[in-house]
Amino acid sequence: MLDRHPALLGSTLLSALVLAGCGAGGYGAPARQASSADSTAYPGTTVAGGGAAPEHVAVGGDAVVSPAPDERPGLGTVWGESVWAPVTTEPFVRASTQPWSVVAIHYNDAEGVAAHAQYLGASLTPIEVLAGDGSIGVSIVDATGALLPGVAAAGRTLVVGADGERYRLVVRNGTTARFEVVASVDGLDVIDGQPADPARRGYILDPHGVLVIDGFRQSNDQVAAFTFGAVDASYAARTSGDRNVGVIGFAIFAEEGAVWTPAELHRRDTADPFPARSYAQPPP
Repeated sequence: MLDRHPALLGSTLLSALVLAGCGAGGYGAPARQASSADSTAYPGTTVAGGGAAPEHVAVGGDAVVSPAPDERPGLGTVWGESVWAPVTTEPFVRASTQPWSVVAIHYNDAEGVAAHAQYLGASLTPIEVLAGDGSIGVSIVDATGALLPGVAAAGRTLVVGADGERYRLVVRNGTTARFEVVASVDGLDVIDGQPADPARRGYILDPHGVLVIDGFRQSNDQVAAFTFGAVDASYAARTSGDRNVGVIGFAIFAEEGAVWTPAELHRRDTADPFPARSYAQPPP
């Protein structure tokens, strides 16, 4: 029996947050804890005692303290309060080492996105990005489940956040196939908090299911809620650095075996038995 995680998308949706097992066809270890047990602490910000200081820290007095990042405008994602979000592990064999689809959604505060929208000549609207052949939808929602407004133009998607506002990542499956979703926020993997890599394992998206990712995973039962905040207070800035703050990524993997998406069915339905109708050409 798989644990289910109730999502606050209105009052009717129920999402499965199932961690894909590691290895081909085998069960992997539970998700690793990405931070300290204290949900308010940022790991790696202070190093006490003597010894040689790493290059990224400054030494002062008897303690070695990480310097504050340069102040940057706009929003990042801070380490929010602990939220109950249980997971189990389940085997999943990828059809390929390459993602079936990759989606990037950039976010910023209202001023930043409005300026970008004006530059692109587009207007803000509640937005969902269609991945791959359009059979999977990806979106960012607020605490009530409402789509965040944004703009899609010139190959980029930007959404508007607000300082102090919690948000969730939502992936909606319109097919009868399962997929694995590896997600990142500000360049960090949402499961272990390390620099993101599609090769890591992710969450399973059930057929015709809705996957809701609430935060950075702390344990099998809890996450630290995604919350918009200042860049220099972001989880990324307090750990690995703020270079990739402001972008959310999804690497979506198909499961081994046929993936009967609407696009694939359409291609088969419209297959042409004689695709090259032409006259013979003289030999060279």
